Amino acid sequence: MIDLKIVRDDPDLVRTSQRTRGEDPGLVDALLDADAARRAAIVDADTLRSEQKALGKQVGKAQGDEKQALLAKGKELAEQVKAAVARQSAADEAAAKAHRAISNIVAPEAPAGGEDDYIVLEHVGEPREIENAKDHLELGESLGLFDMERGAKVSGSRFYFLTGQGAFLQLGLLNMAAQKAAANGFTLMVPPVLVRPEVMEGTGFLGSHADEVYHLDKDDDLYLVGTSEVPLAGYHMDEILDLSDGPKRYAGWSTCFRREAGSYGKDTRGIIRVHQFDKVEGFIYCKPEDAEAEHRRLLGWEKDMLAAIDVPYRVIDVAGGDLGSSASRKFDCEAWVPTQNTYRELTSTSNCTTFQARRLSIRYRDENGKPQIAATLNGTLATTRWLVAILENHQQPDGSVKLPAELAKFVGTDVLTPR
Repeated sequence: MIDLKIVRDDPDLVRTSQRTRGEDPGLVDALLDADAARRAAIVDADTLRSEQKALGKQVGKAQGDEKQALLAKGKELAEQVKAAVARQSAADEAAAKAHRAISNIVAPEAPAGGEDDYIVLEHVGEPREIENAKDHLELGESLGLFDMERGAKVSGSRFYFLTGQGAFLQLGLLNMAAQKAAANGFTLMVPPVLVRPEVMEGTGFLGSHADEVYHLDKDDDLYLVGTSEVPLAGYHMDEILDLSDGPKRYAGWSTCFRREAGSYGKDTRGIIRVHQFDKVEGFIYCKPEDAEAEHRRLLGWEKDMLAAIDVPYRVIDVAGGDLGSSASRKFDCEAWVPTQNTYRELTSTSNCTTFQARRLSIRYRDENGKPQIAATLNGTLATTRWLVAILENHQQPDGSVKLPAELAKFVGTDVLTPR
């Protein structure tokens, strides 16, 4: 949730952010109205409770008919207090719902516009000419790395098996990411991939992204995560952190699940857009004033990983209208995919400011010992989709794939050769 004080003090700022996102600015006025109603209900309930308390003192001193009259009045007042408390509870619920409906405030530095209005910040590496280039699926099948047909037979479309060296390639890639993260001060975590509704909602994934999430209903009421950002955000839920020695950094290695709703017919070939994949995700808790610098550091760690797989890529500053509800600003790194003649997203890093931590009640103590809301950030350090860029950019004329030296150390081989 965004800071309610900002909504009260500068509603136009929040309305502008809503417009930038392509979302309803009227939600700001709905929240202000709900907030006013909630505060009025609190005053009414408090006033009646004070009257009830004062009347109780009078009853203790009264006698005879006067006491009976006061008792009758007290009974009537008790009913009024009960009704006022119910109104306050309803007003609290309505205000909380209106508050949660508003996405994080877009950073003023973020580009305006939608999905196609990003700004390219830099290009790294030059795409090379590859004669008769094969796409990642053809390479994966000829090298014995994927089995899409049996994945579909077992689980349906957009599922797959990683087989033989394909499994080692993914494990090596993710292990390299984990080792690099640990060397940079991240604590490696293997988190649960099923989370409670309050955790999924707290991270902002049950808003506009709800149709992407797998839900286990009936007796469980749990959600399968689409990123370990979710359980890592919930890790310190309802806690006060010690950030006196700097940010807390975690790297979560998990299997991730996405329904890919609304993407029918898109990227159905291969492993670009699938329902299940593995990922190492960086997640950071810090003081709000440190969040922007941590965001740049996360981007730097992502670029270090991309350098290790030696693929051409570009960094984009994502436009406000293409941000997730919890992100204030987001940078994506997109790798060159030769057979598509375009760049495709491999990493994403978001500064969520205090939005998630406020929902999940994650705080720290300032220099005066007063609890304050923490900031959270997340960023991809490696994922299954990276195999697409690795295979296509490092394919050789004989059909083999020569792995970059740093990655090869973790995979256990320098070259993937056709079966």
